[in-house]
Amino acid sequence: MKINISTSVDKNYREVKEGFTEKLFQKLSPPFPPFKLLRFDGSSKGDIVSLELNFFIFKQKWTSEITADHTDEKEFFFIDEGIELPFFLKKWKHTHRVIPQGKGSLIKDEIEYKGKFGLMSLLLFPVLYGQFLYRKPIYKRFFKIK
Repeated sequence: MKINISTSVDKNYREVKEGFTEKLFQKLSPPFPPFKLLRFDGSSKGDIVSLELNFFIFKQKWTSEITADHTDEKEFFFIDEGIELPFFLKKWKHTHRVIPQGKGSLIKDEIEYKGKFGLMSLLLFPVLYGQFLYRKPIYKRFFKIK
């Protein structure tokens, strides 16, 4: 399954690139499930991001590796791919793209995922879509010119 969500922000793409930090990662997390950040290396190839999701009656570890990153005059992007996923996911690939747009930028979250079984992929769609839609106002506030 695929999810694509785009958000226009005020800052130029190089400033947005510099803003992809642990601080932003923490702000982007939706209220449920809460998580504990175990490791955050950054957004360069080879970096690891690992967290423990708390579903109250059980916990699940989610670890992703940054498998690619690139910056040129047309865009900045990095890709995180799941290497240890919660029980309900079989595959996770998230491309974060930041593209110059006028004086600002366009942030694109492009997600490809697969649930443990076919129906699970469909059931996860509204939940995952909502969690990434949740990011739009946070991106806008975080990358607002002051």
